[in-house]
Amino acid sequence: MDLRHLRYFTAVAEERHFGRAAQRLGIAQPPLSRQIQDLESELGFSLFDRSRRRVELTPAGAVFLAHVRRVFDALDLAVHEARRASVGETGRLVVGYLSSLAYSGITELVRAFRTDFPSVELALREMPPQEQIDALKDGRIDVGFVRAPLDDARLASECVRREPLLVALPADHPLAGRKRIPLELLSREPFVVFPRQRGSAFFDLVMGLCRAAGFSPRIVQEALHLDILSLVAAGFGVSILPESIKNIRRRGLALRPIVGAPSTDLLVAWRADDASPTLGQFLSFVRRMGVGKSKPRAARRAQGEGDGDRGAQARGAEAAGPRVEE
Repeated sequence: MDLRHLRYFTAVAEERHFGRAAQRLGIAQPPLSRQIQDLESELGFSLFDRSRRRVELTPAGAVFLAHVRRVFDALDLAVHEARRASVGETGRLVVGYLSSLAYSGITELVRAFRTDFPSVELALREMPPQEQIDALKDGRIDVGFVRAPLDDARLASECVRREPLLVALPADHPLAGRKRIPLELLSREPFVVFPRQRGSAFFDLVMGLCRAAGFSPRIVQEALHLDILSLVAAGFGVSILPESIKNIRRRGLALRPIVGAPSTDLLVAWRADDASPTLGQFLSFVRRMGVGKSKPRAARRAQGEGDGDRGAQARGAEAAGPRVEE
C-alpha cells in the first residue's frame, strides 16, 4: 500500500463514480479500477459496494475513509511544518548574552523576534563573554553576544554595535566636573575591573588603552559589570566601561566620555559550521534590527512609548540616573 492507493481510494469515495474519479485524477478508468481492487485485496475486505448503479462505500470503507482523511491531514501538516522549519520559522535557539545587555537591547530584540517568529522557541542564558565562547564551542548555546575581538576558526561573528567607552567615577570625584577625561589623568587612580578570566577581550582592551596613555592601572577590585557600578559609586575606585552601562541606574555615580573616543565592538557569534535555518533567521533579524540602537516598533508599542503619561514617566526615570556629558 502506498499514498497513490489512498489518493485513488479517496477520489472514488468522494465522487461515488469511477469514471469521474478517473477524470479527476487524470488517469484512465481501467487502471483506476485495478488499483482499487489491488488495495481491497491487500486489506482483505471490500471498500465499495458495486451491486448498485451508484458506487457506495461499504461500512468498512466508510471507516477507512475517515482515517485516510486524517492521514492526509497529518501529512499536509507535516509538509507545512517541515517547510517552515526549512526556512527557519520554527525550531529552538539558545541565546547567550552579556549581563549589561539586559539593560541595553536584548529584551527589545527578543520581544520583536518572538513577535515575528512566534513558533521559534528562544532560551536565554546570561553569561560572561568567555563562558559564552566555551558554550558555543561545546554546543550548549547556539548564538551569543560578546565583546571583540574573537579569534577562533570554529566561530563566526559579526559586529552589531560599536560603543564608546566611558569612565565611571564616584559622583564626588574631582574629575567628575570634567566633560571629557583624558585617560592619563587616571594614572594614580585605583581601578575596579572586569575579571580577565571571564572576558579577556574587554580586559585586554582596557589595559591596552591605559598602557597607551602611559600607565598600568592599579587594580584594587575585580567584579562583574553590574557590581562594578556599585563599587565605583561606593568609592572603591574608577572603571572604564561600555556606554550601554549608562542604562543601569546607580546613585552616586558619574559617567564621562574619554578624550579620543575609544570604543568597543559588540559581536554576535555562532558556530561557523552551524547551517540551521532558524539560526539564519535570527542572524538576519539581528542584522536588520541591531542591538540597542533603537527600540523595535513592537517594543515601542508594548511599552506604550508616545503615550503622554508614560512618556513623561520614562523621561523622569531617565533624569534620575547618571548623566553622560557630551
